[in-house]
Amino acid sequence: MPGYEVIGEEELKEIRDVFSNGGVLFRHGFDGARNGCYKVREFETAFAEMMGVPYALAVTSGTAAIRVALAALGIGRGDEVITQCFTFVATVEAIIESGATPVCADIDLTLNLDPTDLERRITPRTKAVIAVHMLGTPARLPEIIEICRCRGLKLIEDTAWGCGGRLQGQPLGTWGDVGAFSFDFAKTMTTGEGGMLTFRDDKNYRKAAAWHDHGHENNPSVPRWEDTRSSGGFNFRMMELQGAVGLAQLKKLPHVVKAQQVNKNILWEIIEDLPGVMPRITPPGSYETADALVFLAPSPQCASNCRQHLLQAGLSTKILPEAITWHFAGSWTHLPELVQSHDGKLDSSFLPTRKILSRAVALPIGVNMASDTPEKVRASIIMALDQHKK
Repeated sequence: MPGYEVIGEEELKEIRDVFSNGGVLFRHGFDGARNGCYKVREFETAFAEMMGVPYALAVTSGTAAIRVALAALGIGRGDEVITQCFTFVATVEAIIESGATPVCADIDLTLNLDPTDLERRITPRTKAVIAVHMLGTPARLPEIIEICRCRGLKLIEDTAWGCGGRLQGQPLGTWGDVGAFSFDFAKTMTTGEGGMLTFRDDKNYRKAAAWHDHGHENNPSVPRWEDTRSSGGFNFRMMELQGAVGLAQLKKLPHVVKAQQVNKNILWEIIEDLPGVMPRITPPGSYETADALVFLAPSPQCASNCRQHLLQAGLSTKILPEAITWHFAGSWTHLPELVQSHDGKLDSSFLPTRKILSRAVALPIGVNMASDTPEKVRASIIMALDQHKK
């Protein structure tokens, strides 16, 4: 949530720079009018450098990032893609849009993809895995990568919540074949809408760069209107104003993540002694973005009561327990491709995940936290736990 909390003069300065240098809003061309001002290009370079990868590609959204990643990896009709059943619906929508078949696996107590269930769901048609760093906690990447390596599968990291996080010192979004990031208004850094892809492989990057631009290869030896192409594509280009905001936000990202970690630790320290409160599991070596503090209550009713008492105290929860329908595949009966791939039984699927999510409570973490928030959180949870005892 905090990207928008820190928007200020730095973003405005970058935007003014666009208009002071010709006001060209398109990321390509118009070279004579823009006085060397290429904000999207500059944003991509800075992002790649921060993530320690050779290539980054800016796109219009996190959903677009996943869709472009699938295209770059050659995933399409007849292929299956496995992801976790606890994620935002966009992860599965992108798979469906690619023409591939979405298959969802259960989560474990990290609230991310369970490697054991992942392996169980692999078939001869499986071509890729999308691991999601849900609410800023890293997935179990070493185990997932080993499974992908042994089974010849491509790995995409859905890093929508994980931008700025690391695992064992390596940035999230740089472990797999492609990393996909979201910069929507509720993420650790924001361009309003927007997203990014990261690559280590030149071939995948070039395919993605062309595909997100109608197949344009942006061949420097010819004008854009005579450009070369070797594939089709679509339009997922980021515009210059988004790139300008992204440049300013990227410089603030380390501060944002650190502030979130501090505030998350404060909240956890004030409730960790409460009986029946169980923390979310984090993989060894995790450096979380701390988007939310997630814990398990003793029962589903207790989790619901936690939310009610927090609301009464003027606080809130995030996704859990109130917004599961948008973030749990067992609710997505409106997606016929997903229903079909799970034998028409979504309502009774993913029982281990249902059991975990029914008890989960997520406290949103931001950069700025009111001084009385910790005590309000503690008092609210104590009231819910007392109700549970009765």
